[in-house]
Amino acid sequence: MDPENIKSIRPPRLKPGNTIGIVAPASPFDRDIFNQGLNVLVSMGFQTFVPDEIFENNRYLAGSDGHRAGLVMQMFQDPAVNAIVCAKGGFGCLRILPLLDFDVMRTNPKVFIGHSDITALLAAITGKTGLVTFHGPLVTTLAKAPERTRQSMLAAISSDTHLKVTPGRGAVIKTGRAQGPITGGNLTTLCHLLATPFEPRFENHILFLEDRGEAHYRIDRMLFQMKLAGCFDGIAGLVLGSFEDCGALDGIFQIFEEHFRDFSVPILAGFDVGHGKQNLTIPLGVDAILDTDNQLLAFDQPATIG
Repeated sequence: MDPENIKSIRPPRLKPGNTIGIVAPASPFDRDIFNQGLNVLVSMGFQTFVPDEIFENNRYLAGSDGHRAGLVMQMFQDPAVNAIVCAKGGFGCLRILPLLDFDVMRTNPKVFIGHSDITALLAAITGKTGLVTFHGPLVTTLAKAPERTRQSMLAAISSDTHLKVTPGRGAVIKTGRAQGPITGGNLTTLCHLLATPFEPRFENHILFLEDRGEAHYRIDRMLFQMKLAGCFDGIAGLVLGSFEDCGALDGIFQIFEEHFRDFSVPILAGFDVGHGKQNLTIPLGVDAILDTDNQLLAFDQPATIG
């Protein structure tokens, strides 16, 4: 299907007592931390469904590719499951993309949440189906997540509010105002999607980027790769989340300023979204306004319906 002809689909809004299914599409995880994260979801008013098969371990993967993909599809097809939250990132989502049935996902729209390596799934699902996905906490990161992170996730998936996100330590790299749907996520994972059938559409979108544990020169290299690939041509704006354990932020901001010097797009950095202690939830595929003067990312409509 032509990406330009795919209509945006907002998933049904979660209500107290709804069931959240848990999947592990990437790496295995610590069970104690996982259980703590489940307790957080329960404290939010939801039930959880954890299939026994989620605990498989195959080297650095949570089971075989077919196994992990099968659990994702099981959750989308199960009418008793109202939303899906990923257990952990790490590595592995790229491997299962060819095994997913995006037609089934399109006809069974549900809230789908994760970040880090899960960026591959977020980008592929939204790109192939139009379904709004959520860049937000994992079960294992919810375990020790601050209250603001928990409330942000809850607001995104269970309220009819028009979300507004402000940077915790705002830094304006280029001034301006832009409007468009949000796309993006983890910088490294997005680079791995280039030249594949799952590469997201960037043109006319507000691009969001974050990462963890990448040295300045590697960030520079990845941005240059995306620039050479034409990813930044025609984007509406750029939002930067956390760059945890990536070195001095001033140096990172300088790298972005250099790469986007010839682009007339607003760039606002310092959002608490990604691998930092705070990880606010943002919906991907929903139109938003980026306003650097007011240091604000404001969404045009609720991320869910119903």
